[in-house]
Amino acid sequence: MAVLGQIRQRSVFLILVIGMALFAFVISGVFDANSSGSNSSDPIAIVNDEEIDLTFYRQLVENTERSYNLSTMQAVNSVWDQLIRANIFRQEFERLGIDAGKEQIEMILTQDERIVQDPRFQNETGFFDFGIFTDYINQLRFENPQAYDSWKLQEENLVGLAKENIYYDLIKSSTGFTELEGKNAYHSKNDKVNLRFVRLPYEGVPDSLFEISNADIKKYINERKEDYETEESRSVRFVIFSEEASEADQNQIRRELEQLKSRRIEYNDVSKLTDTIEGLATTKNLTEFLELYSEVPFDSIYKTKGNLASEYADILFGLNIGDVFGPYKDGNQFKVSRFLDRKIGGSIRASHILITYQGAERANPNETRTSDEAKKLAQEVYRKALKNPDDFTQLAIENSDGPSKSLGGDLGFFQEGAMTEKFFDFCNRSKVDKIGLVETEFGFHVIKVTDKEDVVLTADVVKEIIPSEETSNGVFQKTTQFEMESIKSKVLDTVAKQYDYDVKFVQKVNLLDENLPELPRQRNLVQWLFNEDTQLGEVKRFSLNTGGYIVAQLSGITPVGMVNVEAIRSEVTQKILKERKAAYLLKTHADKKTLDDLASATDKEIETASAVTQENTVLAGAGSEPYVIGSAFALELNQASGLIQGNNGVYMIEVVSKEIADEMESYKAYANALQTEENMRINSAIYEALRSSAKIEDNRQLYY
Repeated sequence: MAVLGQIRQRSVFLILVIGMALFAFVISGVFDANSSGSNSSDPIAIVNDEEIDLTFYRQLVENTERSYNLSTMQAVNSVWDQLIRANIFRQEFERLGIDAGKEQIEMILTQDERIVQDPRFQNETGFFDFGIFTDYINQLRFENPQAYDSWKLQEENLVGLAKENIYYDLIKSSTGFTELEGKNAYHSKNDKVNLRFVRLPYEGVPDSLFEISNADIKKYINERKEDYETEESRSVRFVIFSEEASEADQNQIRRELEQLKSRRIEYNDVSKLTDTIEGLATTKNLTEFLELYSEVPFDSIYKTKGNLASEYADILFGLNIGDVFGPYKDGNQFKVSRFLDRKIGGSIRASHILITYQGAERANPNETRTSDEAKKLAQEVYRKALKNPDDFTQLAIENSDGPSKSLGGDLGFFQEGAMTEKFFDFCNRSKVDKIGLVETEFGFHVIKVTDKEDVVLTADVVKEIIPSEETSNGVFQKTTQFEMESIKSKVLDTVAKQYDYDVKFVQKVNLLDENLPELPRQRNLVQWLFNEDTQLGEVKRFSLNTGGYIVAQLSGITPVGMVNVEAIRSEVTQKILKERKAAYLLKTHADKKTLDDLASATDKEIETASAVTQENTVLAGAGSEPYVIGSAFALELNQASGLIQGNNGVYMIEVVSKEIADEMESYKAYANALQTEENMRINSAIYEALRSSAKIEDNRQLYY
């Protein structure tokens, strides 16, 4: 008990020693893979003397890339964060001997509504039965091995969550707040003071009164070196050579599309005869025609006016069946379109109130309402809607069983095929504002048609706007010439100035960066910058993922731990100025004993602040001033403070009146609120505390 008492007094120590946080996710096989030994002599990471195997890490990265459509470095960093987290917590689990069993897993399962409400896992009385659930899982082992493997992954996650609950229970049991602390919190929030004050803002003191030397800046930084030490980084200068289609290239694409619009006669060199080539306007087989000439396959979806190319939407929407329009530009494409069909009011917007019943499709398993009862209720709601159409939204919120209930029943716009047939048929034949009652397999629907839009169908021949081979060759030649001249002169900027090229500069590139300003997914460049063989001032050409090239020069190297004085000079100068201005004001006005004296001497007004509390640290008109406000609560009434150094200036304050909140019979609620706040703080801080105390060797840069 004595040890527990010490822990209760030292919650920060507790966080550092046994903290636990949520797993971002539990990686299947992570613990087995790392405990079985590594086949690689160069692990991707070492966490507290335990190696993480490179091959295993690469498998996770590849799976993450495929599953979430991430770039390689996005996947690398995502897996890294989760894997390091998982290992740190696992080590804490093992060190403290905490494990989870059947009871903890059952408790978590009973909190999942999807499982609890699944009829397959309910007993005769309609309640979730863990025994039925485990029997079902055992059946999967033999009848559906793939589903069983999927469950095993979920089970591993549940074990992690169960361990987490155990750890948090430990933390909660060893921390707490007394009613006295609750009382202090109550008064901090509710006690109020009214102030008079004089503020001498720092910006009112001219910077020219102070001379800040290089020595002053270096001294300030050295005294706070840990605050300004940086990670290893590089700076780079580069010129971008974009590979974009020229005006001539675009005109050529236009001409090619223009030829495809109508039937044409061409001479066949093989048969020595003329052939008749059908065009978009005359072809009888559109699908085949588009497969042959378009870079985008035929899309049979009808579109509203808002979904057509914005600049030409009015023209396209106004065409008649059979008309051909184009070529026209739509984003990075040229198109020629043939108008095929129009559906009047084909895009419909409606709201509905769903009244479901036991046995209806997708009905809540706990639904007890019969079909007859549902019909009676639906008819009652229908009559109310007819009587007061403007109340439809509120009726939906109060009565609907559908997921659109929170939206007042609004289903948005939809077309044929998106809704069940009976529902769509009613909406399609009804005018806007029509209200009706329809039964479908989902239950009874009170429907209100709220809007309709025409939709059209077009067949589009699409060509991407890409540079010609001639244009691409020209860009390559320019890039190569610039690269060679920059290597020779060793000053990229000088050569760029001769050709009027724009030089970009990135001051801080970190070791594991992938995306730089204007350079997405440029990992090869970053690896080159950090290669130990790359010399300062070296120049090299790289290809862009989007087409084109960059010519880059390594312009700066910042070793790990080094302080970049120039990068922080302005920031440090302002901090030194603030300190000196405060000292100047305190010394200059040290003899002022009252607010009137200080206001008269400085030509400042005496300001007021009402109902100031310790919980709100903002002083009206002055900004955040916690120390100034805290000082006010220590003053007697009508007693002027001395000069107080604040965040935004120097102050003298006087308390005009105090309002002490009435005492409460119990402060337990405030103590509980402090406990809740502390738990949230622990949740967010615990992992960072554990990670900062862990020894982690990071070898990602060797392999990616």
